[in-house]
Amino acid sequence: MRRREFISLLSGAALIPLAAHAQQNERIRRIGVVGILAKDDPEVANRVATFQEALASFGWFDGQNLRIDYRWAGGDADRLKKYATELVALAPDIILAEGSPAVGPLLQMTRSIPIVFTNVVDPVGSGYVATLSRPGGNATGFTQFEYRISGKWFELLREAAPTVSRLAVIRDPRIGPGIGQFAVIQAMVPEAVEVFPIDPVNTAEMEHALIAFAGSPNGGLIVTSGSTATERDLITEVASRHRLPAVYPFRYWALSGGLISYGPNSVEPSRRAAGYVDRILKGEKPADLPVQAPTKYELVINLKTAKALGLTVPPSLLARADEVIE
Repeated sequence: MRRREFISLLSGAALIPLAAHAQQNERIRRIGVVGILAKDDPEVANRVATFQEALASFGWFDGQNLRIDYRWAGGDADRLKKYATELVALAPDIILAEGSPAVGPLLQMTRSIPIVFTNVVDPVGSGYVATLSRPGGNATGFTQFEYRISGKWFELLREAAPTVSRLAVIRDPRIGPGIGQFAVIQAMVPEAVEVFPIDPVNTAEMEHALIAFAGSPNGGLIVTSGSTATERDLITEVASRHRLPAVYPFRYWALSGGLISYGPNSVEPSRRAAGYVDRILKGEKPADLPVQAPTKYELVINLKTAKALGLTVPPSLLARADEVIE
């Protein structure tokens, strides 16, 4: 072997353990994720897959240069607070909070760990950020929709079921968005339509209130966004069984048997959140990253449910649908 080749071989061999050592010493970044949905919810699987796929596009891989700790509360507010406490104690680099009920407990516990939130209705009114353009604290993220969209739900309901003169609204009065959405619906509904709020104190009481409301004719239902997502199978089943036409805030409600859903894509924020996570891990501050609004709204109509309710959906409404489930 020539002397030059031998020296090159030795140099290359020496670089291998050095490179491996450098890779081993690279700090693994840590992300906490907490949300209101249940761990086995298909919606959770979609969001997690989207989030991790987007992170990978930025060069972040769970189990390699990144560790992700997931906590899913399954609609339990006390469990949500417990999980928030656990994640803050882990001192992660960032926490991803899904939904308004998850953000409040986190901000009560930390004003230093960066928080990226998704699917939050009113972050300014809820006190999570100072302004949308300049959040100013340790939290930023992606909103669900403006309150005025809540009025659109009744318009769609009346279009699909013109005889509706009594309206039940399932809301969550424990959080600002639940109150705000209900207020907009009340303001948009004609005076001739009676509005009945249903507060989901617990599953049994909510089911009883729904059944009692459905006992009188010409009823309709609007489900606002909030913690009721974990009860969607129950709510859509009761609505169908008692022939109660209803409008819901997200596509996954229509997939669960809901008549109509109108709202932003609920998975897309997970992809967009990965971009903010990447920027924060690379040194940017949540205070400087503007809160962003949805880029697309989806109208989904479940014709199978319409048939079960004895409704004929107008062609004009079907023509505007982004998706029709048959």
